[in-house]
Amino acid sequence: MILSELQDYLAVRRRATLADLATRFAVDPGAMRGMLDRLVGKGRVAKRSAEMCAGCTRCDPVDFEVYEWLGRSRPGHGAPPTG
Repeated sequence: MILSELQDYLAVRRRATLADLATRFAVDPGAMRGMLDRLVGKGRVAKRSAEMCAGCTRCDPVDFEVYEWLGRSRPGHGAPPTG
């Protein structure tokens, strides 16, 4: 069930960080990454990397791991919002 909700969430928002997704679904980032890997394998999601500061060690790497929805809008959800 959470995998379906995750797809719906990404289909609407188009992009989200691993940290955002883990927080939103109250799941450990490692477990969330496993779910996202399944969607990447199915070609529905792409993993992107945001650039970190050179030499910075303060930020959590999960804040820079970005996932982007590649699939069409999910059934029953219409077009994603603009803006």
